[in-house]
Amino acid sequence: MPHLDFSQPPFDVLSLAERQSIKKNTQIRYLAKNESLPAEELQFLYVVIKGQIEQSLNGEFVASYVGSNHADGLNNNDWFDSRRLPESLTKDNQLEPESTPIQPYQFRANEETLLLQVAGTAIDKISAQNHLVRQMLSDKLPERLKALRQRRHNKTLDPASYTNQQEVQQIMLQPVIDVHLLPVHIVDANDSLYEAASIMTKAGLKHVLVRSLHSLEGLNEVNSLNGSDSSQTAQHETGLLLGILTDTDICRAVSDRQDLAITPCQRYANFNLRTIKATDEIGDALLTMTRYRIHRLPVIDKSGDVVGVLGQSDMLAHIGHHSQLISIQIEQAQDLSSLDTAVELIGRYIRAQHHNGVKIGNISRMVQTLNAQVFTKLWQLIVPDEVMANTCLIVMGSEGRGEQIMRTDQDNALIIRDGYTHPDLAQFTDTFNSHLATLGYPLCDGNIMMTNPMWRQPLKPFTAQIGLWFRNSDPMHGIYLSAILDGEYVCGDESLLTQIRQHLKLAHQQADPMFVRQFARAALQFGDVNQWWQKFVPLLGGKSASSDIDLKKAGIFPLVHGIRTLALENNVLYVPSTKARLKGLVQIDAMTQERADTLLEALEFFMAQRLSVALSTDDKHARQVDPTTLTALERDLLKECLAVVKSFKNQLRQHYQLEIA
Repeated sequence: MPHLDFSQPPFDVLSLAERQSIKKNTQIRYLAKNESLPAEELQFLYVVIKGQIEQSLNGEFVASYVGSNHADGLNNNDWFDSRRLPESLTKDNQLEPESTPIQPYQFRANEETLLLQVAGTAIDKISAQNHLVRQMLSDKLPERLKALRQRRHNKTLDPASYTNQQEVQQIMLQPVIDVHLLPVHIVDANDSLYEAASIMTKAGLKHVLVRSLHSLEGLNEVNSLNGSDSSQTAQHETGLLLGILTDTDICRAVSDRQDLAITPCQRYANFNLRTIKATDEIGDALLTMTRYRIHRLPVIDKSGDVVGVLGQSDMLAHIGHHSQLISIQIEQAQDLSSLDTAVELIGRYIRAQHHNGVKIGNISRMVQTLNAQVFTKLWQLIVPDEVMANTCLIVMGSEGRGEQIMRTDQDNALIIRDGYTHPDLAQFTDTFNSHLATLGYPLCDGNIMMTNPMWRQPLKPFTAQIGLWFRNSDPMHGIYLSAILDGEYVCGDESLLTQIRQHLKLAHQQADPMFVRQFARAALQFGDVNQWWQKFVPLLGGKSASSDIDLKKAGIFPLVHGIRTLALENNVLYVPSTKARLKGLVQIDAMTQERADTLLEALEFFMAQRLSVALSTDDKHARQVDPTTLTALERDLLKECLAVVKSFKNQLRQHYQLEIA
C-alpha cells in the first residue's frame, strides 16, 4: 500500500510520535477519470500518489496537482489542503458586496487518480504543536512564504539548524529598541563647546545632542507658562528640533583655533539630523546609516521623544553584519579598478545573504543602497564639485524602486539646475554610463540613460516634458512616466528631484481624469493568467519547450505597475518603492493592510525565484522558471502567488472598468 513520504514537505518536520499519529489517520482514496471529490470529503489534506487533480472555482481552472506518473523531472508528489478557501474578493479589493458567499474549490480527477487522504483533524492537532507544519499549511500566503524561506537552505530541517539559519534574518527584523542604546545628553545651542566636551568626557560618549535656538525659544516659553525646569525635559526632546555635536566637531574647532570656552555649540553642530523610530527594524537603521554615511541615529518613540541614540558600533556588534565593509571599500575607491572590486563584493554579498535565508526585500534594499554609493563614487571621480552641486543624479526602474538585485540594465537621469551649464556635461554623462557598463551594469536597450539628452535636462524643460507625457496618448510616454515615477535620489542636489515630484503631482491633477485608467492598462497587457496556469500541467509526451514561466510578465510587472497606478491615482508620489507605495495606500485607506502584505509577499516571492535562477544559471536576466524543477512546496506557492496576481488584475480591471482579458 502506498504510504506517506516523511522525507518530503510538509511531513519532513514531524516527530516520531507525530508520524505515527498521521499514519493512523491516513487512508487511500481512488478517483475515477472525471470523478470529483464530494463536499463531505473537503475536510482532508491530500497527497497525489498517481494521476492528476484539477482544481477549479465556479467552473474556472485554478491549478493542477500531479502524482509520480508525471514525475519526469519533478522532485516529489504534489499535495493540497482541500479545506483551504479562496480569498474573499471583498477583503481583497473592497469592491464586492460583503454578502457575497465564498464558494469552496472543486477538485476533479483528469485521469484515474490515487490519493492519500489525511484527516484534517489530525493535521490541526499536529499544527497546534508544530509551528513548522502550521506555517506550511497556513491559509495565509505570507506564512507559507516564510516557511519556504526558512527551509530553502536546509533540506533536512532539523529544528536546531532551522533556527540557526534564520538568526540573521530574525535579527534584521528586530526593532531598534532591542539594541543597546546610548544615553541621551542634550546641551543648548548657545552652550560652549567646552561645556559639551565636559559632558562627553563624564558620560564616556563621543557626542551630545544639541537643542536648536528655535526649539530653545519654544521651550523657554513653555517653561515660563508651566513653571518647569528645562533640565527635566532633557531626556524627552523631539528629534526634529535637535542637532548633534561629535568629538570630531570639537577637534575641528580646535583646528580652527577657536576658544572652546566661548564658542557656542551652534557654530559646529549639525542640525540636519537623521532619526529613526523605536519600532523601526534594525535592517532599516542599517540602511539609513549606510546610505547617509552616519554613525549615530537618535531613536524616537511614538510620542516623538528621544529615548536613546543608536550607535553604529553597537548595532554592528548586535547583528554581525558585513555590508558596512563593502560601503567602506566603495568610499575608499580611487579609480575604476578599485571600484570594480567593491562591485564584485556586492555580488558575493547577495549570494551569501540569499544562502543565509535573509528575506529578499532586505537584500534588495541594501543592494540599492550599496549600488547608489557605487554610482555616487563614480560620478565624483568623473565630475568637478560644481557639477555635483548643480545637478541631481537619479536612478529609475527597478533600481529606483529598490527591487533590482541582479545587474540587468541602467536606468538613470540627470536633472540640471536652471541656468547652469558646463561644456563637458555630455562627455561626463557618456563616461559615467560607459564606465557603469564596464562595471557590469549593462546599458539600457530603451536608452533611458542620461547620455540621452531627453534624460539630461534642466529642471524647467524636464518638468515641461513630464507635462507632455500626461497629455499625450503615445504608449512610450507611459513608459517614460513609469520611469520617472520610480526615480530615486543618488547624489547631488536632492531638491531638484523634490521639485520633479511636486510637478508630477501637479501634472497629474491637471491631466485628463481618464489618464490613469489608460495608464493602468499596461498591468493587464500580458494576457489571461489562466494561460500561465496551464503550463503547470506536464505533457505525457515529455516536457514542452514552452513550459517555462516568465516571472516578470506573469508576476512582477502586473504587481509593480498596478500598485504604481494606484499610487498615482491617490497621489502617493513621494516614494518610488512598491513597499512604500503599499504603505502609503494603506495609510489613506485605499487598501487594507492584509491585502498590502499579501501583494508584497507575492512580489518578493517572484523576486526570490528570479534570484535563485540567476545564481544557479548563467541567465543574467533570469526571467524564466521551469515549474518542474521546483519542489512541491515551491510549486504550490508559485500557483498561489500567480493566483494573487490574477486577483489583483481583476481588481484593477473592475476598478478602472477595463475590458482587457
